[in-house]
Amino acid sequence: MLCIPMDHSLAVGPIPGLEDTEETINQIARGGATAFLVQKGIIKSLSKPADIGMIIQLSASTTLGMSPNRKILIASVLESIRLGVDAISIHVNIGGKEESEMLQQLGMVSDECDAYSVPFIAMMYPRGENIKDPSDPEVVAHVARIGAEAGADIVKTVYTGSSETFREVVRKCPVPVVLAGGSKAESDEALLRMTQGVMKAGAMGVTFGRNVFQHRTPFLMTKALKKIVIDKASVEEAMEVLKPAPP
Repeated sequence: MLCIPMDHSLAVGPIPGLEDTEETINQIARGGATAFLVQKGIIKSLSKPADIGMIIQLSASTTLGMSPNRKILIASVLESIRLGVDAISIHVNIGGKEESEMLQQLGMVSDECDAYSVPFIAMMYPRGENIKDPSDPEVVAHVARIGAEAGADIVKTVYTGSSETFREVVRKCPVPVVLAGGSKAESDEALLRMTQGVMKAGAMGVTFGRNVFQHRTPFLMTKALKKIVIDKASVEEAMEVLKPAPP
C-alpha cells in the first residue's frame, strides 16, 4: 500500500501542495501510488474518476476549534458508497478525554463497513493528555491493537523510531499495519530509509502526506517510494529516481 493522504485542508486550511488537490492526485497517480485519501467534498469536486484507489476520511476536527484532538464523523458509510470509494477510514486518538467517543465511532463504522463489504482502515494515534511519549513502542502497539480488536481491516499508526521496535508493533497486530507519515522528514533519504525500515519490519506499506504533496516534485517522490514499497528496491536505487535529469 502506497497511499497519499490529502485530507489536511479541512483541519488546517489549504496548505501548500493542496491548493489544487486534483492536480496533486494526478501527479501521485502517475508516480505509482496505489491510493489517495481525501474528505468527501474533494471527491465530489473531481472532474473525472481517479485512476487509483480512492479512500474517504469520515472523521474530522479543525485547528480553529477548542478540541482539535476530538474527531467526529462528518460523513457516513452509505454516503461513501454512493461516492464510489474503494475504502473507508476514520481517525481515532487514544489517550485523551474524548477517547471513549471515538472508540464508539470506531466500532460503529467497523460494523457498517462489514455489513456492506467495504474495506475499513483505522488511523490509530497515541494522542492525548495521558500520552507522555507518542512513539513509545508499547503504547503504539497497544493503540494499533485497539484498531484491530475493534474490527479494522488495516491499521495505520505512527513510527516507533526503529525498524526493530516497529516490527513488534506489526507482530502484535493481527491485521496489516501501514505507517503514518507525520511531520516533514529531515531529507528525502531519511524518508526513504524509514520506509525501507518499516517494510523490512513487515508493514503492508506507508501513508505519507506532507512528505509527498509538499515535495518539490510529488510525482518523483511517489515514484521513489514505489521503488521501495512495491518494487522492493534499495534506498540507493530509489534515490536515483530523485536525481535531476541531465540538461
